[in-house]
Amino acid sequence: MVKILAVLPRSIAEKAGIRGGDVLVSINQNEIRDVLDYRFYLTDTNVSVTLLRGDKAFTVHINKGEYDDIGLSFETPLMDKKHSCTNKCVFCFIDQLPPGMRESLYFKDDDDRLSFLHGNYVTLTNLKDEDIDRIIKMHISPVNVSVHTTNPELRVKMMKNKHAGEVLSYLDRMADAGIALCTQIVLCKGLNDGPELDRTLHDLIKYHPSLRSCAIVPVGLTKYREKLYPLEAFSPEECEAVIKQVNAYGDWCLKEYGTRIFYCSDEFYIRAGLPLPSEEFYEDYSQIENGVGMLTSMRTEFDMELDYLDELLAIFRAPRTVSVITGMAAYTHISSLANELAGRVDGLTVNVYPIVNNFFGERVTVAGLITGGDVVEQLCGKELGDELLFPSVMLRADGDVFLDDMTPDVLSKHLGVPVRATESDGAKFLSALLGIGE
Repeated sequence: MVKILAVLPRSIAEKAGIRGGDVLVSINQNEIRDVLDYRFYLTDTNVSVTLLRGDKAFTVHINKGEYDDIGLSFETPLMDKKHSCTNKCVFCFIDQLPPGMRESLYFKDDDDRLSFLHGNYVTLTNLKDEDIDRIIKMHISPVNVSVHTTNPELRVKMMKNKHAGEVLSYLDRMADAGIALCTQIVLCKGLNDGPELDRTLHDLIKYHPSLRSCAIVPVGLTKYREKLYPLEAFSPEECEAVIKQVNAYGDWCLKEYGTRIFYCSDEFYIRAGLPLPSEEFYEDYSQIENGVGMLTSMRTEFDMELDYLDELLAIFRAPRTVSVITGMAAYTHISSLANELAGRVDGLTVNVYPIVNNFFGERVTVAGLITGGDVVEQLCGKELGDELLFPSVMLRADGDVFLDDMTPDVLSKHLGVPVRATESDGAKFLSALLGIGE
């Protein structure tokens, strides 16, 4: 049962007599617990909606189009609380956060609803047989799974959850039912790498064609690891070895199935000092949100936009000096794009500044974990020109604050220059450099 917060004016629900404050019990005699139940059972064109008003139950009958919304709103998007993580993973990034940050940053979600709705990854330890039954019945697909290892005992050790090994059987059930699986492996030196990684990749192959992709990403390590499991970063040589190991499986899958399936994140290539693969390597960029192929995609989009440079220059206003900040990992890549454009556009000067992550520690090199405070500290007194561009991933999903709760407006006041968030899309980045599309 879920309490209805409000009913939209002139909606189907209002015309049927439903009010805010009513409690939604069932649709066509199917209990409604959350947004997945609600969306699935509401696709029927003829629905009987059972509700409670106070202690009185009543039913309304609605005829509607298959995908018509009836106009109900609820207290949360999930119509329920987020499911929190029950693991204590030795590599958990949230356990490595310093004290004093906003409370929401310390919440660990592990929610299959968020996997389907927003692409979040789940470990399966929060699920029961009936949850898998529902996923199969509703054909909720794809499901994003943090596998890490297919060795049950090692998975228990890494995740500190006694059920972490046994729930791997859910992969079989979902694959047998045709549920698409997108997976990831957070690779930890001395734990699930080497022969254990071989085992995991070999075991995962059996889930093809349900297994769509698997991203292998290096563990993120901050400077706040006191009393936590001792983990070390991969050396450049070790990163190169991981790439060769993973690509061997990818090459085999490409030959056998026509798709690579297994990919190392961009960070492995950067740490190894190796060139990034071509666009063709990444096929449909199935793991781009995991940092797989993101820089290659950006380069491709940037190059395509260069074909329209003459048209863009017709509205470009020179002279323009613009500054760009990025994390240490992407500095060489961003500098390459910026320098190429500046070399082709008279009157354009671009300064690219890499920001060292003093807040979390220098081992954290991605742009998405840079704080406003580190930007202020490292850019004060620098030549910033007409505008400062920063990656939008530095802001939380609402786009309003950095990790340390500094707002873009406050950053602008500290630096004395307008600031603007830019997307990782190469075409949009090029336009932003030119000051077009503000």
